[in-house]
Amino acid sequence: MNDKILDLQKKMKKKLNEYRYEHTLGVMYTSAALAMRHGVDLEQALLAGLLHDCAKCYSDEKKFELCEKYGVELTEVERQNTALIHAKLGAVLAREKYEIDSEDVCQAIATHTTGAPAMKPLQQIVFIADYIEPHRDRARHLDEIRYEAFQNLDQACEMILSDTLNYLSDSPNTVDPMTQETYEYYHQKGETNNG
Repeated sequence: MNDKILDLQKKMKKKLNEYRYEHTLGVMYTSAALAMRHGVDLEQALLAGLLHDCAKCYSDEKKFELCEKYGVELTEVERQNTALIHAKLGAVLAREKYEIDSEDVCQAIATHTTGAPAMKPLQQIVFIADYIEPHRDRARHLDEIRYEAFQNLDQACEMILSDTLNYLSDSPNTVDPMTQETYEYYHQKGETNNG
């Protein structure tokens, strides 16, 4: 691994709690494995995986303060469900604080929680890696999704989004409309490809 990634790894170890740091390493390595499998730039996958939760361990108050400072616009859903804020904020911090100049890396960080329609492969990889990394063990269909992630990124995204929406269906106010929109995109794409 290059010096930049090793340096950022040290910074993340100081910035994140132990659980979050272990999860971050899991996402970084899973992103790398998926990148190698699907022909995506390895260094970008490592960087996006390593920094995807760089804004996660701030207090809600600090997240709002940083969003204000960097001009991050939040939706009403994000204001109500502050766990969603770290993705958009993390993308900005990756650029501003950790000197990441790759728009693709920042975009992958920004969309790793809700996904987005028509994601680029790097975005899909970080979105999927966040869900399937080795420390994750509670999600339904995890084994099938892990298998599918190394076969078909679109299909793996659809499976994750479907499980996420089913899980959140008990409390609809926590569903970000982007998650629903992303699911519909990948579901329709799957039907088109299979039809």
